[in-house]
Amino acid sequence: MLNRLTDTLDFQGQALALRSERQRLLASNIANADTPGYVARDMNFAQALRQATAAAPAARTLATSQPGHISGGAAGAAGSALEFATASQTNLDRNTVDMDRERASIADNSVRYEATLRFINAQVRTLTSAITGQ
Repeated sequence: MLNRLTDTLDFQGQALALRSERQRLLASNIANADTPGYVARDMNFAQALRQATAAAPAARTLATSQPGHISGGAAGAAGSALEFATASQTNLDRNTVDMDRERASIADNSVRYEATLRFINAQVRTLTSAITGQ
């Protein structure tokens, strides 16, 4: 029973960390909108979440590849699920940032981040009321 509760919270925590990483990527794209030759990056969220949740049991053991480094988890999964954005229109400076696409992606990701936070809050409230008996 306890494993089911912690696994659900771990899954939502991984999703939250990946949403945060994706938001950082999208903000980086916007910041480099005027940089010649910059190639916009994005994350395949579904693939990154599958990799992060598959790596979660290994991450709990705190296996290290180098002294001081912790392997696994959402950050490792996000790095392997990064993709380059294709240019929606040709630019002389070969920059592939499409501001409309980036703004839409940021808005969508923000809504999903907020939904994940609300889900976690609801789970914690349910657990708290179950523990206190109210």
